[in-house]
Amino acid sequence: MHTIADSCEPCPSNGECHQGKLECFHGYRKHGKLCVEDGDINETAGRLSRWVENRLCRAYAQFLCDGTGSIWVEENDIWNDLEGHELMKIFELDNPVYLYTKKRTMETVGRYLESRTNSYGMKELKCPELLAEHYKPFSCRIHQWVSTHALIIVPVCSLLVGCLLLLWKVHRRRYFAIRVEELYHQVCEILEENALMSKSVNGECEPWVVASRLRDHLLLPKERKDPVIWKKVEELVQEDSRVDQYPKLLKGESKVVWEWQVEGSLSSSKMRKKGEASKWRSAEGRDMKFGQQQSPLKAEPKALIF
Repeated sequence: MHTIADSCEPCPSNGECHQGKLECFHGYRKHGKLCVEDGDINETAGRLSRWVENRLCRAYAQFLCDGTGSIWVEENDIWNDLEGHELMKIFELDNPVYLYTKKRTMETVGRYLESRTNSYGMKELKCPELLAEHYKPFSCRIHQWVSTHALIIVPVCSLLVGCLLLLWKVHRRRYFAIRVEELYHQVCEILEENALMSKSVNGECEPWVVASRLRDHLLLPKERKDPVIWKKVEELVQEDSRVDQYPKLLKGESKVVWEWQVEGSLSSSKMRKKGEASKWRSAEGRDMKFGQQQSPLKAEPKALIF
């Protein structure tokens, strides 16, 4: 003889039997003879918990950066804020699933947020400090890092700035010395060529050059604002015994002129030899033109001295 108890099957977990039918708890759905977790509710609760985390952790991160913002938030305030979230609008307020979703969200949040009971007996939640560090803005992290390592950063930065200034001064002096020497050689070449030109045209060209005009011709516009460059060039010219410097009255105004001394100049000897070589080549060309050149077998070699 079988009893009623022998023919009954035990109810599965997360469910109960009512009048011989299986009814699953809130958050679970019937699947055959089992009650399985409702995936939609879990997903909604997970998204809501991340929203709560983002809100509390951003507020705490703001407090850690500039001292403003809230740290502890009452659980009731979070519970009420969930009602206005757009994810909760798909449920009706009196729907048991609505309340279960909020409860599931608060359970999920309570696993990793810090909690305490305030003096009024209300439960409060706070984002852990290690978690709030990940919500700090990049500018805040840089500012705090600089503040923490200020005793190291300030001397290092001062040393770097000092090294850069020293390198810049060395580079500036080197450029200055090279530029002055370059201008000095250009001055000498111009004065020498001008002196040789005045000799070759029988005095029709003045042998001297106005120093100020030469300065404006050679210097770049930005270099004219720095009087030290040309002053160094003038010092080198004054030390050069091949250059005469004297005042001259031009159009009623006294000007300093420079004149190159051609006598004994190596350049003048070279130019004189080049002129002789040019005359020799011209004479040889004329001989070849009129057929007066000697036979290659009988012609005597002509010597050219440089």
